[in-house]
Amino acid sequence: MAKLTSERELTCPCCSAVLTVDLNLGRIVSHEPPPNPDRPELDKAQQILADQAARREAIFEQSVQHEKTKGDALSRRFEEALKEAKKEPASKPLRGFDLD
Repeated sequence: MAKLTSERELTCPCCSAVLTVDLNLGRIVSHEPPPNPDRPELDKAQQILADQAARREAIFEQSVQHEKTKGDALSRRFEEALKEAKKEPASKPLRGFDLD
């Protein structure tokens, strides 16, 4: 595309995209996206998807194991609290007007 004399190319300081601005129109006439080196290659897409699926499966298995042992941990805590409660003598609770 032929560049007009009223067009200027500007580089975005944030993302390094190249914008072509027409000064007469006061508008952007074209945009070139910035180069993205972190973008994965399409030939590696199958491997990336497999890695993510394995990671999800590992996290799911970990949460299942946590839920299975959660009941045991709660019952152990309950038993400990029950033992402590049996050791302490039962006392009559204080009320506000008993303190006067």
